[in-house]
Amino acid sequence: MINSILLQAQGGASAMSTIFMMLALFGIMYFFMIRPQQNKQKEIQKFRAALGVGSKIVTAGGVHGVIKELTDSYAMVEIAQGVKIKVDINSIFPSVDSGVKQIETKE
Repeated sequence: MINSILLQAQGGASAMSTIFMMLALFGIMYFFMIRPQQNKQKEIQKFRAALGVGSKIVTAGGVHGVIKELTDSYAMVEIAQGVKIKVDINSIFPSVDSGVKQIETKE
């Protein structure tokens, strides 16, 4: 692939400028796509580590509730008076009114 790109460098453009452009594109992708996603994942992991009984949460499906029981792999979440559901820890996100700093997404 690189050989074909280097061979196509014509009209005054050198092979070094082609390689430089490829590196620049990778750098742009890293700083605008990969790095922000990694930071978002770290913040979600911090939130999940700080979960406790009584924390207000939102599940990945959009169900709002309060944690009533917590284990390493699941949480019992009360979604209404006397109604509890069992959800996987990985499907829990901060609630808007949980007091936890919200992770902003730019769309």
